[in-house]
Amino acid sequence: MRSIARSCLIALLICGLLDVPAFAANDNSLGKSLGMIIESNTAGLGKTVATVGTTVYPGDSLWTDSGGILRLKMGAGQIYLLSSSSATLGGNSDATWATVSRGTVGFSSSASQRLELVIPEGVLRAANGQPAFGQVTITSPNEVVISAYSGALVLDNAGDLHTIGAGTSFRVTMALEDDTQKPEGSETSPEIKFIPQKRRHLLFALILTGVLAAGFAYPIYLELSESPSKPKN
Repeated sequence: MRSIARSCLIALLICGLLDVPAFAANDNSLGKSLGMIIESNTAGLGKTVATVGTTVYPGDSLWTDSGGILRLKMGAGQIYLLSSSSATLGGNSDATWATVSRGTVGFSSSASQRLELVIPEGVLRAANGQPAFGQVTITSPNEVVISAYSGALVLDNAGDLHTIGAGTSFRVTMALEDDTQKPEGSETSPEIKFIPQKRRHLLFALILTGVLAAGFAYPIYLELSESPSKPKN
């Protein structure tokens, strides 16, 4: 009897070990990584301090305190948060995006990868799938400043497309409407991003032409402008 019981126990243990890889594979498939943190100063990932080398996933929340900066490598592109900013990451097979809650968030995208910034005014991305570098600064609940440092950007306002030309910066103001809400499930699923359910009335005011990245964004602009194969001293 003891021999039979021991054999049954061994068989159960073997079956359990065989099931572990399958479970782990299923778990990884549910949380495909989006990129990695490559610079962090006074910044956080969820409820923890953001550490260089940490992998990020859809649904991760990012934030910086006053004077902080957080930069992520996302495939061939990058996303960064400047001082006193926050955003939530999302992604699917077509694009990777950051939904901006406050502050200043920017991105650098290549022709091979689609990066987007989601703001109440719509979805901002590079125009025509070309490389671009730009950022948004939320200045109030109904106003944002959009700057295109390199390459043209497109703001998609529920299908109404507005082009932000390279080297320009616009202040975009929208009319607030109480009946425009986030799609059901957007608070829980990283696969759903906020897109206005109907077009918002937007006003565009040109601020600057020939705009160049300023403040903390300037060194980022210089680094992103370098060839990936160019060695650093």
